[in-house]
Amino acid sequence: MLKHLPNNWIKLNKLILDNKVQQFINHHLNDDPTKLILKGASFPKIKIQEIVEQIISKKKCKKKLPTWFRRDIIYPNKLNIEQTSSEITARYKSNLVSGNHLIDITGGFGVDSYYFAKQMSVITHCEIDEELSNIVAYNFDKLNVNNVKLIAADGIDYLIKSSKKFDWIYADPSRRNDVKGKVFLLNDCLPDISKNLNLMFLYSDNILLKTSPLLDITSTINELEFVKTIHIVAVNNEVKELLFILRKGYIGELKINAVNILKNDKLNFESNYKSKAIATYSLPCKYLYEPNSAILKAGLFNDISYQFKIEKLHDNSHLYTSDELIVFPGRRFKIIDTSSYDKKKLRKIIPLGKANITVRNFPQTVTQIRKKIGFKEGGDFYLFFTTNNENKHMVLICKKI
Repeated sequence: MLKHLPNNWIKLNKLILDNKVQQFINHHLNDDPTKLILKGASFPKIKIQEIVEQIISKKKCKKKLPTWFRRDIIYPNKLNIEQTSSEITARYKSNLVSGNHLIDITGGFGVDSYYFAKQMSVITHCEIDEELSNIVAYNFDKLNVNNVKLIAADGIDYLIKSSKKFDWIYADPSRRNDVKGKVFLLNDCLPDISKNLNLMFLYSDNILLKTSPLLDITSTINELEFVKTIHIVAVNNEVKELLFILRKGYIGELKINAVNILKNDKLNFESNYKSKAIATYSLPCKYLYEPNSAILKAGLFNDISYQFKIEKLHDNSHLYTSDELIVFPGRRFKIIDTSSYDKKKLRKIIPLGKANITVRNFPQTVTQIRKKIGFKEGGDFYLFFTTNNENKHMVLICKKI
């Protein structure tokens, strides 16, 4: 791969990989970047700003990209690291594709392509930023990846010019530069997948689309065609990305899969999108259940009640209860007591005034509640301020199981 890089680029960036520079980077990973820049470093052929940029980016990779962190490679700016998939989610995505040839039209730092390359014979990685494409080429050589073809070009343009047929097209569109704040719609991203969908289906029957967890699922489905499966992927109960699998001509039932990847486990909950499952309701029983974040994002509220045969507290509370303890994809609690929203009553039940507070379908925020009742954060008690199926506000005093 290195033979495809311009000689001046290799000469410039290899300075970063000098043993003394790498030792400096590793030694100062936890130092204040501003202070490092002001202090400077004794490397006459490389600017301290470039070294500090490497330090910032490498530090961000420690947990997110441990394979890269352990190697002496070249890092792009921190924004590229922030926008890339983690190794955990990239590994998950790689198991969703099969065949011979996949094209990644929004290649970025190449983490997804790295894991796709473990599943398929050939990967084409398109990245419009030539410098970033060169960085990926250099790093893939160091990581012994030899079945990825790197193209420094716009992925959509390359599809048209190549006229090849691929088993899969993968896309991870980014927020448009002119869009401020949070992005909730697919057409606020580049490339505009909905605009280019018909073109993409000329070159593959299968499309895997990654989007921000902030995107609205219903709006995204409406902007697309032939959506077969949706995966909501959370890591340690934090939703990281939404994945849409499109199959050309598909007209079957749309499946939705809520996944929570834990350290030594993976919890899946699957249902039909807009299923006709009917929930049942009850006042609090012996145990309380709070679904993980992937299920909450998926909106599978009635399905939880139906599939696990547990009762909802209220249509909008998204908390569940039962008299028998069950295995559940989320947090489980034993209900110790119930109370009205009354400071004196709560103080009597929890005299130390210390508890973890959660709000579900309740008119006040956690901050407002803490201010009123004076409880500190932490401890063994968990207080759920919610509304029951009789539309009455209540507090559930629980302990985690």
